[in-house]
Amino acid sequence: MRLEEIYRPIEKELKGVEQILRRSLTDARSKSVLKISNYLLDSPGKRLRPALVILSAKASQQSPTVDERSMISVAGAMELIHIASLIHDDVIDHTNLRHNRPTINSKWGQDVSIALGDYLYSLGFGLISSCKNKDILSCIASATKVMCEGELIQVCERDNLSLLKERYLIIVKKKTAALFAASCQAGAIVSKAKEPYRDALRQYGLNFGIAFQIIDDCLDLIGKKKNLGKSPGADFRMGELTLPVLNLLSQKKDKNRIIYLLKHPDRQEAFRELRQRFINSSALLKTKEDIYTYIQKAKKSIMNRIDNSCFKESLFHLADYIATRLK
Repeated sequence: MRLEEIYRPIEKELKGVEQILRRSLTDARSKSVLKISNYLLDSPGKRLRPALVILSAKASQQSPTVDERSMISVAGAMELIHIASLIHDDVIDHTNLRHNRPTINSKWGQDVSIALGDYLYSLGFGLISSCKNKDILSCIASATKVMCEGELIQVCERDNLSLLKERYLIIVKKKTAALFAASCQAGAIVSKAKEPYRDALRQYGLNFGIAFQIIDDCLDLIGKKKNLGKSPGADFRMGELTLPVLNLLSQKKDKNRIIYLLKHPDRQEAFRELRQRFINSSALLKTKEDIYTYIQKAKKSIMNRIDNSCFKESLFHLADYIATRLK
């Protein structure tokens, strides 16, 4: 199923998110800031986090009407926080391309990128504060802190060839899954859902986020530049061990050769060989099984705990959709 079909029940609300993003990003009076903001708006992502806020709010709706204004503000805020984190990630990882376009970092430099990321965080939390809901603020502030902590841990663990799968999953839960979980939980808070609904949706978002990151890590190893919108092998070059590589190492076959390749992140031929070894091994199947496990966990967390609706159905379809990126 295409993303447009999955988003159909919340089409109107997503248009509202685009409006609030445009309003937030073009509110500056500086022509320099407006130029960069328009560059960001010209390349929208999949808007997964705003969609999860809205779908979760609608799926867990406990009152006759959801506070639409707060829901749209929270959805927009989650996207701004996400974009800010990507801009900072691109600085940390020295990434030059994203969505087949030059990154802010490669176009305007590190100083502008860092300042812009901070600016977007402030815009996001400005939208959250406008909701005047302490529970929403606490939920998203906590997730943002955890996300930044995950990024920090990942950088500190670079070149650690003894990294364990459990440690990798801790990083993924913090760096990526926490914001997905908060998107779902915040949506449930907006709809005044009771705690069991909030917890069910938070668990959905957490497992969704873990699956999403493993897919990203897998694509960074086996994907093609034109499909990824950026050059593959970023994790390899930065010395970051991901689940696909950990699964490859766990096979013990030619382990010394794989370690040798990982110790030469500056060699393109080393990346190509590692990529081929992964594709030709059972580690690829194992990684796909891991992804499927977390997708099923996500769906199971809301299966019997959230009432049936077109919004719940979209959450199911969205979990299945992210796996299609590997096909």
